[in-house]
Amino acid sequence: MRKRTVIGGGLLALVLAGGLTGTAQAAAGDRVHHWGPVQSKSGHGGYAKADVWLSDFKSERFVVSGKLYDRDRHSGHCAYIRARFHYKSGGTGWSQVRYTCSSKNFKLSSDGEVSRVDVRVCLVSYKTNGIFSCYTDPIKASTVANWPR
Repeated sequence: MRKRTVIGGGLLALVLAGGLTGTAQAAAGDRVHHWGPVQSKSGHGGYAKADVWLSDFKSERFVVSGKLYDRDRHSGHCAYIRARFHYKSGGTGWSQVRYTCSSKNFKLSSDGEVSRVDVRVCLVSYKTNGIFSCYTDPIKASTVANWPR
């Protein structure tokens, strides 16, 4: 007698839904890898925090996206995020700055294939435009190469 593997209806639905979710995520917004929170150093009134998602490092245009939060009680301070892309062809480049004084979605994209990205989260003074309490999280392609999607 030959053995057959049978997947129960509930498990099959779960497997199919998981596969569709990953595909929909990649198609909908370049959100392939969830890096997690990147938080600035604490200032005298609080900190800035970003929940970071990454596209696939094999993408021609690499994307860092997520949500940026201002967790500083000082009314003149806001959250700030910027990415520095290290290109496979050599050289580096900075993304545009994104900031918020509450919470806001962000999307930072490169101009080509990258091997590393440095995600920088800071507090910024609304009055002076001075940045402070920064923390930079370097993220390499080799670090997320074998992560599940």
